[in-house]
Amino acid sequence: MPDFNKVVTPGDVDGGVINTVIEISEGSSLKIEWNRELACFELDRVEPKIFAKPCNYGFIPGTLDEDGDELDTLVVSPEPLPTGLLLKVKVIGILNFIDDGEADHKVVCVPADDRNNGDSINSLEDLGQRWLDQVAHHFTHYKDLKKPGSTVVEGWGDIDHAKKIINECIERFAK
Repeated sequence: MPDFNKVVTPGDVDGGVINTVIEISEGSSLKIEWNRELACFELDRVEPKIFAKPCNYGFIPGTLDEDGDELDTLVVSPEPLPTGLLLKVKVIGILNFIDDGEADHKVVCVPADDRNNGDSINSLEDLGQRWLDQVAHHFTHYKDLKKPGSTVVEGWGDIDHAKKIINECIERFAK
């Protein structure tokens, strides 16, 4: 079996178009994670329905965030995307997030070839304050029933900040 992270690269970070793999579809309460050692997806847990993902959730291949997992992505699209789907996305910002005391950033992006929606979304501001507030609320509270206070949203960053974090995560993976 080929090494997934040698076949699928992070993409063109400086150009703002990266590769991501979907782990969890928007609206799902299934916490599905990529297992690097087994090179497959596995069900980690079932979350309460009230904490279903507010958008598609994935990861950037060939990266490692400070928490030791691949760098996460939040993919805004007109419909839920299936687990395992690889797609090119346009970076529009980043959610700075702490989970159990460790940085666990979320790169916000839209499908790169979504001419109906993606071409009009070029920054976090294009998503609107309500979307930003809902996502921040989700990540602030999604562990409240099992570990209250273990997550902290530190705020949002722009495209340049997102690219900086992606490049740091690529370097960390390479080591």
